[in-house]
Amino acid sequence: QVQLVESGGGLVQAGGSLRLSCAASGRTFSSYAMGWFRQAPGKEREFVAAITWNGYSTYYADSVKGRFTVSRDNAKNTVYLQMNSLKPEDTAMYLCAKERYAGRYAGGAGDSAFGSWGQGTQVTVSS
Repeated sequence: QVQLVESGGGLVQAGGSLRLSCAASGRTFSSYAMGWFRQAPGKEREFVAAITWNGYSTYYADSVKGRFTVSRDNAKNTVYLQMNSLKPEDTAMYLCAKERYAGRYAGGAGDSAFGSWGQGTQVTVSS
């Protein structure tokens, strides 16, 4: 059973930056696409970004495009989310997720493509 552990969240002022990390257990990390989602209180979980198993392709929600960057280090079993120019509306619990079936993810904002989830790390952006 894969374990995903997010870190790097915190309180930051609007316009600031944070870098989230998601460390995965297991030997098959490099075969799977990874995604970042977020959920604010009272709202549904929404797609933020994703990266294919080899890092060649990345995908972003329109709301974060140009501000957030997803990357991965397969040698460290870790995926990152660099968040710049943060806005109060970015406040949410951020969760990372592992693709359900290796190598099949080719974009899209649906969470059904992801089968394993971390517990999340809270990001709060003050105005």
